[in-house]
Amino acid sequence: MSVDGTRLTVDVGGEERPAVAYPELTGPNEVGDEVVVNVAARELALGSGGFDIVHVNLTRGLEGQGIEGAHVMKLNYTSLQHAVEPVEAKETGTEPFLSQLPLDKPVAVFFLHAQLPCIAWEARDRGQVGYVQTWGGALPGSHSRVVAELLERGLLAGHVCAGSSFGGQHDAITTIGGLHAGLTELGWDAAIVGPGPGILGSATALGHGGMAALDNAHAALALGCRTVLVPRMSTGDARPRHWGVSHHTLTVEELLLGAVEVAHPADEDLDGYLASGLPATTMGRTADEDPTFFLAALAGGRSLAAAMG
Repeated sequence: MSVDGTRLTVDVGGEERPAVAYPELTGPNEVGDEVVVNVAARELALGSGGFDIVHVNLTRGLEGQGIEGAHVMKLNYTSLQHAVEPVEAKETGTEPFLSQLPLDKPVAVFFLHAQLPCIAWEARDRGQVGYVQTWGGALPGSHSRVVAELLERGLLAGHVCAGSSFGGQHDAITTIGGLHAGLTELGWDAAIVGPGPGILGSATALGHGGMAALDNAHAALALGCRTVLVPRMSTGDARPRHWGVSHHTLTVEELLLGAVEVAHPADEDLDGYLASGLPATTMGRTADEDPTFFLAALAGGRSLAAAMG
């Protein structure tokens, strides 16, 4: 086994294979360790999940990096349950919760992780923008290299992992709790909320990770936030259900229980975004192959920036 941060190369039956590990769950891994890996995603040839995942280190045992005094569990009642200090517990206000509402701060809700850098780039220099990661895609916060780059470049002010997602700068028990804490205690001027890399899908109307956007929009609306829905659009996807405005977006629009702004691409600065050097692929397609996807995401960032004033 060779190790490069959370990215590993493991030997499975004489075959060298890519793998990832999450030290907060399994402890550190070093060259020569014997590990048990989950091979399901690679065996299924999943696009964004085509690697093995370290489940346990047999050489070192389970030595996850816990938090002293923490007792709220993530991945609870699974073999990888671990304690976190929830960001909701950091709230120090003495006024009744409802007296703080409406928050009247802008929140952008997206469908695919590849939209996140576009939104954050368009909202640059408008204030402190944080990211709340939810279900719908990859759950480990440390899995996203995009988030790490956005934080390093100052395009994100913080990263909260909500619900079943875990391992960001902060963990939240709920999405609404993560949004509230970010927009109050953490001092964000706006938030971007959506899933981690990859997406769950079953080619059905409701059985996909895009439905996280419905939950996330309702959380933002309940807090009295100005909510922008960033549509998933494409002119390069091979699947007709995602042509134009994706059925993911259309379904969420139909089921929403409140009014949101739906961003639509106009004169977006795609060239400027590409010149920034930020990631510009979605499901293996480049901006040249699917410009509409990136234009729609940039439109969402423009709408968020406008709402920030």
